[in-house]
Amino acid sequence: MKTADRAIFRLALPSIVSNVTVPLLGLVDTTLVGHLGSARHLAAIAVGTTVFNMLYWLFSFLRMGTCGLTAQACGRADAEGAQLLLLRALVWAAGLGAAIILLQSPLLGVALTLTGAPAGLHAAVAHYFRILVWGAPAMLGLYALGGWMVGMQDTRSPMWMSFVQNTANIALSLFFVYGLGLGLGGVAAGTLGAQYAALGLGLVFWRRHAAGAARSALPALCRRAVSRKALFDGRFLGVGRDLLLRTLCLVAVTVGFTAAGARRGEEVLAANMVLMQFFMLLSYIMDGLAYAGEALCGRFRGAGDTAALRQTVGRLFLWGALLAAVFTAAYLAFGPAMVDCLTDVPGVRQRCARLLPLVALLPAASLAAFLLDGIFVGLTAVRAMLLSMSVAAAAFFALVRLGPQSDSALWAAFLGYLFLRGLVQAVLLPRLLAERPGR
Repeated sequence: MKTADRAIFRLALPSIVSNVTVPLLGLVDTTLVGHLGSARHLAAIAVGTTVFNMLYWLFSFLRMGTCGLTAQACGRADAEGAQLLLLRALVWAAGLGAAIILLQSPLLGVALTLTGAPAGLHAAVAHYFRILVWGAPAMLGLYALGGWMVGMQDTRSPMWMSFVQNTANIALSLFFVYGLGLGLGGVAAGTLGAQYAALGLGLVFWRRHAAGAARSALPALCRRAVSRKALFDGRFLGVGRDLLLRTLCLVAVTVGFTAAGARRGEEVLAANMVLMQFFMLLSYIMDGLAYAGEALCGRFRGAGDTAALRQTVGRLFLWGALLAAVFTAAYLAFGPAMVDCLTDVPGVRQRCARLLPLVALLPAASLAAFLLDGIFVGLTAVRAMLLSMSVAAAAFFALVRLGPQSDSALWAAFLGYLFLRGLVQAVLLPRLLAERPGR
């Protein structure tokens, strides 16, 4: 195996493990609430989880931006610069988390309106939300720490942080729900405690990363991190702004896809939710390669090693294409069995069976989008990411509005959106690879 391949898998495999554990947090909470004897509790946690996912998703620039900038600092062997990047991101995470807590009432009102939660569910959702919202600084801090560690070429630490978060969530939720009898509030409290446990471990890992020279400079770096000049650094804010706008486009497509399915009927909506699990499974694996691309491409850009950068891009696409072929074959061969495991509703199963050939195209359609997102994050080519996402999102909504009003047409529009994202980025890639470090 080539050196480039070993570097890719050293970074990708722990990231894949971390990604696969993400659904466990929601699964644990759902399982516990599912045994509290009330469908209202299940519905409340479903709405609450959706609200927090959408809210935190908007701040994913803390992870991606910190990762790309840190990887480039790592390539330049700038230890103090890398530490300053993390400290600044943590200050922003704390400030934004505090703002979410202070604005929790209006945010909850907007979220309940956007999700269309029934009035009878509002009290339960509010109870869950008002406890778990105190985890906002921890979750945003985890975004910053996770991105920084990947930028520092370390994906094992985020993997262990995910493991601790999951195990702590199980243990604390069981204690609060069954030991103290706190019900839905106990589930929220358990998840909250797990978030801060993971943050604490992340800070321990950060200290381990700090080299001797950088560690001695930490007091001065902390003072710099909270200065106006550092907090409002033009490059940092520019990267964050473009990534935030890109995320808004992505969220709009996700919400638009769900809403378009709902307009086509309850059965179509249910089938789409089942089939979307195929896309989520694919994303957990492909994002592992993308994270490797973030770390390696950023490091080589920072070091000015164009040859290694180009080789890494080529190897990422080779392994990505192989994975896409495996997923396509698996979806064609085992797709019906997977659908049967996910639902036993005859009408939903029939719709899923009819759409499976389109779903099997997901790996090929999304390959370039997944990998180039990681490569572009490493290059901090965030304006290009925003451009590709804007073009693809506009095309998606045009197809949904002007095309046939069928479930197959909706999935075709989604495939087109994924393919166009990757195509625009692929067109822009040669120019970006030719750029010199620091541009």
